[in-house]
Amino acid sequence: MNDTCYHCSLPVTNSNKVQITIKDSVQDFCCAGCASVCQTIHEAGLGAFYSQQTASLLPAVDLEYPLEFYDSSVFQRPFLEASDSGTKTMNLISDTIHCAACVWLIERAVSSLEGVVWVRANLTDKRIRVRWVDDQIDLSSIMKKLADLGYAAMPYEQNIAESKQQLKNKKMLYRIGFSAFTMMNLLWISVAMYTGASGGEYHQYFQWLGFALATPTLFYAGYPFLKNAYIGVKNRFMNMDVPISIGALSTYFYSVYVLFGFSTKGEVYFDTVVNFIFVILIGRYLEASSKKSALSASSSLQQLQPKIALVKSGNTEQLKPIGAIAVGDVVVLKPGERIAVDGMVLSGGTEVDESLLSGEALPVNKNKGDEVFAGTLNTHGSIEIEVTKLSRQTALSQIVDLVESTKMNKSKIVCTIDKIIPYFVWTTLLLATITFIYWYPQGFDLALLSATSVLIITCPCAFGLATPMSIAVASGVAAKMKILIKNGDALEVLSKIKHVVFDKTGTLTLGKFRVTGLESKINRTKFLNIMVSIEKHSEHPLAKAIVDYAGIDNNLSVQEFKTTPGEGVFAKIDSKSYRIGNLNYLVKHSAHKDNTLFDKANALEKQGQTCIWCADEDEILGFVSLSDEVKSDAKAVINELHQMGKTVTMLSGDSQQVAQAVAKHLGIKHVKAQVLPSDKANHIKTLQADGLVLMVGDGINDAPALVQSDSSIAIGSGSDVSVDSADVVVLKNTLAPVIEAITLSKNTQNTIKQNIAFALFYNALMVPLAMMAKVTPLFAAIVMPISSLIVIGNAARLRSKK
Repeated sequence: MNDTCYHCSLPVTNSNKVQITIKDSVQDFCCAGCASVCQTIHEAGLGAFYSQQTASLLPAVDLEYPLEFYDSSVFQRPFLEASDSGTKTMNLISDTIHCAACVWLIERAVSSLEGVVWVRANLTDKRIRVRWVDDQIDLSSIMKKLADLGYAAMPYEQNIAESKQQLKNKKMLYRIGFSAFTMMNLLWISVAMYTGASGGEYHQYFQWLGFALATPTLFYAGYPFLKNAYIGVKNRFMNMDVPISIGALSTYFYSVYVLFGFSTKGEVYFDTVVNFIFVILIGRYLEASSKKSALSASSSLQQLQPKIALVKSGNTEQLKPIGAIAVGDVVVLKPGERIAVDGMVLSGGTEVDESLLSGEALPVNKNKGDEVFAGTLNTHGSIEIEVTKLSRQTALSQIVDLVESTKMNKSKIVCTIDKIIPYFVWTTLLLATITFIYWYPQGFDLALLSATSVLIITCPCAFGLATPMSIAVASGVAAKMKILIKNGDALEVLSKIKHVVFDKTGTLTLGKFRVTGLESKINRTKFLNIMVSIEKHSEHPLAKAIVDYAGIDNNLSVQEFKTTPGEGVFAKIDSKSYRIGNLNYLVKHSAHKDNTLFDKANALEKQGQTCIWCADEDEILGFVSLSDEVKSDAKAVINELHQMGKTVTMLSGDSQQVAQAVAKHLGIKHVKAQVLPSDKANHIKTLQADGLVLMVGDGINDAPALVQSDSSIAIGSGSDVSVDSADVVVLKNTLAPVIEAITLSKNTQNTIKQNIAFALFYNALMVPLAMMAKVTPLFAAIVMPISSLIVIGNAARLRSKK
């Protein structure tokens, strides 16, 4: 073991030391980020590849164990997600993605590789999300393809990504500082030339001084543009750095041509070259800063995930990166620390702030046997927890993945723009050529500067950022409101919804039933014993409420238990058949109505109480009445939906009287009662003939309806964010997020339309002006990045809209 970090060679102290095993020996790291990326590179078999591509990363070494070990259920590769059978998914990051054309090239080239299922590149945060078939292509082949294209990538890890971005910003600031220095000096030279020196004896001296300042500026400060342009030409694809580089190089070499005496009429334009390189660098730096600020809501989620945890091993405790923690490990948690993993309390007691998941501000008591979740805050008390889920399977990781995957989703508008982008640069080059040819008879200098202005001012970045930037900001805003958007199309569909359909139990109501009464024709204790013995085999919340109410331990032996969804259950006790469920279910199976019991139940149901009946082979034995409290904000939400012009419908498996009582209280006019889960989807289909339908449920027994609807919201899922059938998952157990989601969708769509309209207006105005020789290259260099900044700033306004 050394006193320096195995990855970055920075000093390692006892206070920051993190240790993991690499190549059969324990290595020291200065932080969890270095340990995680080192572990990822070795486990993915990328050591040799990285040593060829990036000198700052690890040298090639052998894996610590055979590769099969890392695919086992015992250990998990950090950042590598298990997807469908036989496929893997990983988030990568490449800091050379800078325009919409880059996105198009990456997706087109990588998706052509055999074994790649899909690839999504994101201009807003420079990430690449790729899924591949594990036995057809390996990750190193995908990484090599990206490097060959000029987009060398690495597995995304927040700390490493931030450090690389800081390094990149530092280099850019050096380039900006250098170009600013040369620009200021050239400004004084230009002042001297324009005030009389151009005709004096120092004329050529000033020109040579301009050449000496412009040359390093172009090839040092402008190196990123030239490099990316070379990559584009090499891959036979025109990215936006191609016209910028053509404009800069043509202006520079024409000035050199004049300086060396090959033309006696022309002028040198070294100051123009330096000025627009400086301005474009400033623009890109401000653009990157604006993106980071606009996306702060989603990045703050990732910061809630601790990178290391204190793991107990025998009598010792050791700091480990969360990617190296396995299921069954024991993690020690101290007061004030964020919980690093999902687990179960083994010892100790504390209170935990779970507002991240539930939106509930009050701390929750946690004692032995209780679940705790990653990202939540241990307010006081020391506890030991047993890890129950790997770092990539925690509730917080699922939330972050949902937000990230939403940013990667492509709406129909984005797909259309992606098809246009490849032709945009060629159109720019054509317009610049036409401009040069048109103005050439009036002078080479005028033709060159006008064509250069066209090359610089025509940029598809505003188009490319219009939609993904808005979606990325909206998904981050939604996450802060405990709304997770799983399907990016929901941000478009929700704004056009005409019908809103609510499930009753667990959605409009709390779903926490309590027994309010019991009517029986037989002995009360015997009746309860029969019901509890059968209902304890059911997972329905009504069954649980009855079992909890009775509190009977000496249950009867039950055989042949069967469930009929939406109706009831059947079972045998001592060879005698019993059915428990709604009245229609019992009557359908030959039980005879008891008018006295029926009248009592009918009166209770009109008050909104639910009655669960029990019958044997011969007759109805009685019923239990239960009540469920309506959510406190339900009535206000329904009223607001009516004010928005939405048609509101309630679906319920309860009787007509119960459903009508709840609907009347909430002001819902359209009610469908005694609906089976399978019939809910059919009702949704009927409504879809009259417009788009939003289904709001709890994701438990209404999956068919959630899938059938045009958009769907699952309410109150808390730590369970994997509701497969819902487009939107709400972590809070309230209904206000339904209004918030619809409003956010409308705001997002309006912002996208505004951004696209602005991008069209910008190009429709500025390109003709440049072709008319009304715009100088310097002005073009100023205006071009401003167009992108306006789009980013407009998208960022979503964070402040109510």
